[in-house]
Amino acid sequence: MEGRMKALVKMERAPGLELQEVQIPSTGDEDALIRVLATSICGTDYHIYAWNEWAQGRIKPPMIAGHEFVGEVVEIGKNVADVQVGDLVTAETHVVCDRCLQCRMDQRHVCAETEIIGVDRDGCFAEYIALPAANLWPTDPDLDLGVASAQEPLGNAVHTALAGPVAGARIAVTGCGPIGLMSIAVLKHCGARQVIATEVNPFRMELAETMGADAVIDVNDGDVVSRVLELTEGVGVDGVLEMSGNPAAIDQALKMVRPGGRVSLLGVPSKAVPLDIANDIVFKGVHVQGIAGRKMWESWHQLKNLLASGLDLRDVITHRLPLEDYREGMELMASGDCGKVVLIP
Repeated sequence: MEGRMKALVKMERAPGLELQEVQIPSTGDEDALIRVLATSICGTDYHIYAWNEWAQGRIKPPMIAGHEFVGEVVEIGKNVADVQVGDLVTAETHVVCDRCLQCRMDQRHVCAETEIIGVDRDGCFAEYIALPAANLWPTDPDLDLGVASAQEPLGNAVHTALAGPVAGARIAVTGCGPIGLMSIAVLKHCGARQVIATEVNPFRMELAETMGADAVIDVNDGDVVSRVLELTEGVGVDGVLEMSGNPAAIDQALKMVRPGGRVSLLGVPSKAVPLDIANDIVFKGVHVQGIAGRKMWESWHQLKNLLASGLDLRDVITHRLPLEDYREGMELMASGDCGKVVLIP
């Protein structure tokens, strides 16, 4: 397709994004061109916008940002058979090599040569995006477009929540950003006996209750671990989903989990974290898991079935803004007074 489009571009190695008019991307024989209907802001996008230390070491401007979206296929390459023009799709944002050891062992979510949309290649904060058709995921046209745009982070929540036993279990969620909020809903939908959330932001604490948390602990109000033990008759929780990357939260997660339980780590610390490995992991027999993105394609099938069986995430979508109002969206992300912020091109 020939023509120009609006896009949010990281133009230089400095804070901010710029709304630019750029060329609509071209497609290869294995690719599809998608008209973006909705795109949601991730914490990673905010890091790129704010130009933090991680972004400075990873991002190579100029580049279109954004990686969460839903859209309509408008063009396909000559070798594409699995999607058709007019299909509503979202995408697995990790473009993998299918050659490395991990890919050949069906561990594509940790591919050694991964390229991430909006990080290592042009993203979806734009009117159009071109992607390998193999990365596209069909989307129910009856699904709310905001929720549909956030299926990728929902996959993270599903992967983290279902990385261990859930039905009948007591699970803590440390950090109630959008993925933490989604994980609360997933845990309750899958039969968790008790979900305890910890958070510092009052707005997100209320959202955690809305999503079904049985108890929400204000981290600023005292000893989080003692409160969790009190809520679990002194035993501790069966599992912890650590979503914040905060060093204090990681330490609390290892202390609040019962012996033999699991701690699933999705949050990414900004630097090395000191831990009492002997007392909090080894002697307790705790299973510590690193969660990287979504399992391809297991997590996608799980989230599809959860949505089809009634998982309702509409309350996680707190703001919908025109693409041109991206600065307001980023300010909301910085304040924490939001769930998922959706931009409409």
